[in-house]
Amino acid sequence: MCKGISFGLTSAVITTLGLMVGLHSGTHSKIVVLAGILTIAIADAFSDALGIHVSEEAVTTNTTKQIWVATIATFLTKFLFAMTFIVPVLLLNLSAAIVVSLVWGLSVLAVLSYIIARTQGKPPWKIVGEHLAIATVVIAITHWVGDWIGTIKN
Repeated sequence: MCKGISFGLTSAVITTLGLMVGLHSGTHSKIVVLAGILTIAIADAFSDALGIHVSEEAVTTNTTKQIWVATIATFLTKFLFAMTFIVPVLLLNLSAAIVVSLVWGLSVLAVLSYIIARTQGKPPWKIVGEHLAIATVVIAITHWVGDWIGTIKN
């Protein structure tokens, strides 16, 4: 189950923040960002769960129960955590919601990374830094792509 939760949480943070930042910079539309979050929460949660399911099936030592536990944990974690990003978008203006979501998502990723590092006996700063750097690259690229898309005329 730990695999499904850690994978689902990491995927929820990176894909949802990337999508939110890209859609915001490209459209500046609250409804478009909300639709994007819902799409990630549903379609990507199912996709990630199926990906984990198939991956776990490929490991011949896994039991059917282990496969389904990882599948369900991935789906629920991805779906529920992605849905948390809706709250700031509904309650705040879009620019503030993006900032709050970035702080929320990156904080959760940092805590998860810290726990993983401590569990493995590795220096937390190294693991946390690596994971936050990757997330930041994704967010920056999606922001730039959104800016570029925003300049295209129909």
